[in-house]
Amino acid sequence: MKISGSIALVTGANRGIGRQFAQLLLERGSAKVYATARNPESIDIPGVERLRLDITDPASIAAAAAATTDVDLLVNNAGVLTGANLVTGDLDQIRLEMDTHFYGTLGMIRAYAPLLAANGGGAIVNVLSALSWFSYDGANAYSAAKAAEWSLTNGARLELAKQNTLVTGVHLGSADTDMSAAYQGSKVDPADVVRAALDGVEAGRLEVVVDEWSAGVKASLARDPFEFYRASLAS
Repeated sequence: MKISGSIALVTGANRGIGRQFAQLLLERGSAKVYATARNPESIDIPGVERLRLDITDPASIAAAAAATTDVDLLVNNAGVLTGANLVTGDLDQIRLEMDTHFYGTLGMIRAYAPLLAANGGGAIVNVLSALSWFSYDGANAYSAAKAAEWSLTNGARLELAKQNTLVTGVHLGSADTDMSAAYQGSKVDPADVVRAALDGVEAGRLEVVVDEWSAGVKASLARDPFEFYRASLAS
């Protein structure tokens, strides 16, 4: 999959990582970039084609797919962070996390898979998280939804291999975006996330782990979980 000459669609392109995707795709030679958001008026990137899209609304997904049949690179970036926990959290907020990260991403893949096949296969990029691999008190709904999206990414990859569609999952820790503004730890530059993701697509990589912290979290899955959660369980 070559970025130069591609026709891309980016969800959640009005800010953060999605905005960087739209900008860098243009810089790296994409022939067309559909930049989508629930409020497309909030997209301020010169050179993109703005499009209204709410990935939690099947009708909105269908309308977007009908208007963008030339896409050969789909970037599933749109997300939400409610801060809900699972046992005591608001169920509507928990459902919103799942409706966005799992069902919304699944809806986009189901709508665009036939278009990608018709356009030669192309690629799908799912922006995931290190929180796909661990839970954190205060964001457990997000962790559960991202874990489901990770599993979705792996399953869709197997199903779409027969049509020559690459499915790349991108994992990162905290990025310097509005979503993580309250987080006080180290943050990854969103532009670095996108560069790594696009390089991974061009290299045909199934998974891109952006930062060393995320790589360490993934490595911990092979060990006793008590090692990872020791401090959290003791508090």
